[in-house]
Amino acid sequence: MRVDDFDFGLPEERIALRPAQPRESARLLCVRPGFEPELADRVVGDLPVLLQPGDVLIFNNTRVIPAQLFGIRPGKTGEGATIGVTLHKRLSDTEWLAFAKPGRKLSVGGLIDFAGIMQGRIMDKREGGEIHIAFETEGRPVMECLAEIGVMPLPPYIAARRKADERDASDYQTRYASEPGAVAAPTAGLHFTDALLAGLKAAGIESAFLTLHVGAGTFLPVKADDTSEHRMHAEWGEIDTETAARLTRARREGRRIVATGTTSLRLLESAADEAGNLRPFSGDTDIFITPGYRFRATDALITNFHLPRSTLFMLISAFSGLGRMKRAYAHAIETGYRFYSYGDACLLSPAPDAAPGTP
Repeated sequence: MRVDDFDFGLPEERIALRPAQPRESARLLCVRPGFEPELADRVVGDLPVLLQPGDVLIFNNTRVIPAQLFGIRPGKTGEGATIGVTLHKRLSDTEWLAFAKPGRKLSVGGLIDFAGIMQGRIMDKREGGEIHIAFETEGRPVMECLAEIGVMPLPPYIAARRKADERDASDYQTRYASEPGAVAAPTAGLHFTDALLAGLKAAGIESAFLTLHVGAGTFLPVKADDTSEHRMHAEWGEIDTETAARLTRARREGRRIVATGTTSLRLLESAADEAGNLRPFSGDTDIFITPGYRFRATDALITNFHLPRSTLFMLISAFSGLGRMKRAYAHAIETGYRFYSYGDACLLSPAPDAAPGTP
């Protein structure tokens, strides 16, 4: 499909710079193919009555790390150039893939000094400013060094309008984040508070957790003209044996699997077989979901509002229908919904031809 098919206009004032307070007061647009009305305006706090007893709500428990670094590339004479480095995929305890800016003058084998705390050696240079960097820390764990000198990597559409501050350290982290490794938050989960989670449990809605370490590639623009030409950056994820068996059992019992966020959905679909059974999964996924994809294991999706022409808008268009999602987004813009990472949310049901089990 043409990438232009996924374009839409968004006024800048619709981009949220702070989350709703309290979190569950964020608005929730319910998109219901085949029902009348097709669109319904609610709030996230209504989820205990919007979901069904027996539903299993899937959460991504990844934890955002302070993955943005600023260092100095030593110059031949005197003071060197400042280099911004955003980590996006961990390769080992000391090595990462990252985006460097400006990366043009970096050379393989060269060093970047990060506040005298650690140095990064350029192992390889790739397209689009991507580098393979190995950190030298004099024996200290890299994660410990990141906690000392790293910065929370806010999405570019927020960072362009304000600096990160102390509030973001908690605002840009889910309440249940437990597995460090993400460089971007699974933002649909930001709406959930302890009180809302308790309300869901009381309503008979179950919870399960998986891990997908979200990479900075989630913010990269799609530069290709056709979706078939776009390459996704791989992200590491895991679904353990117990969780996979539990979800497969729930599906066999006719209960719904509800993904909280596109990250949860992408890992569920990566781990599902053709019959929709969930298998244990540990490794990289670069699954790219566009219209025409037949969903195997996801019966409903809670997600925030996404960028035009983005892989995430393509995914939700595959799930609920491109025309329907364009109508939903037009309604959201007209009625004042807040967009992107700190914005409001949608509860999406699948289009009939995308639902799990559809021939």
